[in-house]
Parts: sequence; structure tokens; C-alpha cells
Amino acid sequence: MALIRMDHVPESVKVNLPLNIILPDPGRIGDLPMSQRKVLYLLHGLSDDASGWQRYTSIEVLASIYGLVVVMPSAGRSFYTDMPNGQRYFSYLVDELPRYLEAVFGIAPRRENTMIAGLSMGGYGAFKAAFLRPEQYFAAASFSGLLSLDFLKAYPNDPRIEEFTHVFGNLDALWGSEHDPAVWLKNASSNPQALPNLYAACGRDDDLYLLNLQFNAAARALGIKIDFYEAEARHDWFFWNSQIHRFLAAVLGEPNLKIKEEN
Repeated sequence: MALIRMDHVPESVKVNLPLNIILPDPGRIGDLPMSQRKVLYLLHGLSDDASGWQRYTSIEVLASIYGLVVVMPSAGRSFYTDMPNGQRYFSYLVDELPRYLEAVFGIAPRRENTMIAGLSMGGYGAFKAAFLRPEQYFAAASFSGLLSLDFLKAYPNDPRIEEFTHVFGNLDALWGSEHDPAVWLKNASSNPQALPNLYAACGRDDDLYLLNLQFNAAARALGIKIDFYEAEARHDWFFWNSQIHRFLAAVLGEPNLKIKEEN
């Protein structure tokens, strides 16, 4: 696979951002042009950047097996949100970046070809995109995602709470806003068929496990189907590497891994 690391300054964020992309090698493009290939937007967590998925998982191998284009943007610690300071990371992710990729690489933003997934903060971002822009993705996954604002109630003295005010603004106004996962579910319940295929996973030894159970239970109660997976696992790359395998197999089918035997 061809690996591209580039830096650009999106209009919606107005700072230099790294962008990592996995593309098919020239000799393997074949008869399937970029405009018709499956595309996976893969989002990093709070402490990582665009390089995390490439450094710690087998995503490049999976991209080769499935013939995927994989787009790994950087979003700092923004929670993929349009922030009060004017840096619009959500707009970058769902609007500007797809247009840019089509203009530069011919990667067409077609719903039937586009997936989005992420871990932790990126799980929040992936599901936010999927619920607020369901017409853009046919599948979405959250791995150990922060899928409930009850985190703010459970850990009121956590030092990260102050950081969230810079990301979201007034935290008292979060509940009932577009940033609230409970609102995503409520709004989607009127037409759950419009949603992408949803996959969520979390380890039982993860601090976010109960929040994931809560989100999944609320979704079921509203008639929203989520393929939910849990295991004896923690908030770490061992689990996330296994889950990107499982998610792709669930939405694209098991890959053909037959090995030709030598005589």
C-alpha cells in the first residue's frame, strides 16, 4: 500500500494539521478507480494523532486485504467538535475534508462507499458524525467511545473537566445539545432506518464500559440497532486492533486469506 503523510491548513480549523492516508499501490489499482473504492475514515483518541492507527495496529495490512482507502485525520484534543474559539473540527471532518479528498485524490464522498470509525475520543467523533450526518456513511464504529455525558457527573473533580469547557463551552448547556449522545439517539429514533450500520465495542475492564452499556441499552429501547461487542479487555491498543478487524469483517465480509501452497 502507498502511505501518504501530508500537512495542510483547513479553512475550518485555520492551523496546520497532519493527515495520513493509505492508498492502493499504483500496480494494484486495477480496474477499480479511486472514485469507486471503499473509504474508511479512522479517528484517533485524546492522546494520539493521525499516526496512531498506523503505529499500533495492522490497519495497513487490512487496507491491503480489502483494497481500502484509509483516511486518518488529526484533531488534537477537540473531540471532533466545532469549538467556541472558532476551530471547527467537526465541519472539517464531515464537510471540508471529504471535498478536499475528492478534489485532490478523486476519492468520491459516496455514502455506499464510506465508513467511519474511531477509538475513545474518536469513537465519540465517529458516532457523532454517523448520527448527525447519516446520509454520508453506510457504516460507523465506536471502540471504547465516550458515549455518555454522565462522565461529567461521575467525575466532577477530574482535571480534564476544565479542558472540556474549552472544547464545548458552557458545560451546563451540553445536556440536550448536539454534543449530547442522548440527543443523537432521541433524534434518530424517529427514523432509525436512515442510520448507518452501527457497531460499538468496549472492554469490561474499561472505565467507559458502563457508559457504553448505558448508550447501547438506550439505543435498544428506542429501536436503534447497534452491533455491540464486549470482552475481557481494557482501554488499550490490543483491544482496538482486534476490533478494527472485527468491524471490517462485519460490514465487508471475512477477507479471502487463502495461501497458495508451494509444490
